[in-house]
Amino acid sequence: MSVDTELRHPYLLVNYSFRIDLPTKKGYSLASKKRTGPKQLRPVSITRGYTHHAAGSVLIECGDTRVLCTACLEQGVPKWRSGTGSGWCTAEYDMLPSATITRKGRTRKKVDGRTHEIQRLIGRSLRAVLNLDLLGEHSILIDCDVLQADGGTRTASVTGAYVALCDAVRIARKRKWISQNPVVDSVAAVSVGLVGGRMVLDLAYEDDVRADVDMNVVMTGGGQLVEVQGTAEGNTFSRKELDQMLTLASKGIRQLHQEQAKALRRRLKVSAEA
Repeated sequence: MSVDTELRHPYLLVNYSFRIDLPTKKGYSLASKKRTGPKQLRPVSITRGYTHHAAGSVLIECGDTRVLCTACLEQGVPKWRSGTGSGWCTAEYDMLPSATITRKGRTRKKVDGRTHEIQRLIGRSLRAVLNLDLLGEHSILIDCDVLQADGGTRTASVTGAYVALCDAVRIARKRKWISQNPVVDSVAAVSVGLVGGRMVLDLAYEDDVRADVDMNVVMTGGGQLVEVQGTAEGNTFSRKELDQMLTLASKGIRQLHQEQAKALRRRLKVSAEA
């Protein structure tokens, strides 16, 4: 069920309207491009080559969440890693001010705690499927910028960043910076939780704010767990429910791996060869 709401903008002195999707009788949101059920992913779209200059560039859309993920190549590594013969991969994450319902101020001087946590998660997730020794002393710098947020921005960032990483590695090999593919597996992430007593996969924002339990799961294509972030927001949860949520997340991540593979099979019309 949806209701149309109108608010008056405090600065522009104009009225603007938006639609709020209310909780359904089933206890989960059917908003965000109409998921088919609580245990299904929202519609996923992965577009490669979205911008021209980065070695890897991906727009990932999960429901109404949209994240631009880019991967840039650099010769050299951080000082603390210099001389090891190994490469490095790190990530930065941010949100456009208008990505959320209320404007989020730009980060100018200091990265806030949430942003710092998310970008470290993205970096750890990608390094889990990289053989850094095969990179030589080269760096891959990942940037994930949220264009529009409707829940699951960190998990979408991990999933999209992996595809951007693969394209960057392809360019590095074409430039003969590296001779072997350092990517040893795929990696993707999804959220899962308990909303209104029901298990929900891939939470939209309005699911997330009402969730009794909210969990983010990162997993490789081989089924290995990279990270599990789970919190009881309202009620506690049992070990049985934890196992059920991990099983549901695993199902969703397998589908995301298929979407990643499908995207990587498509031929790029434009690539950053320079």
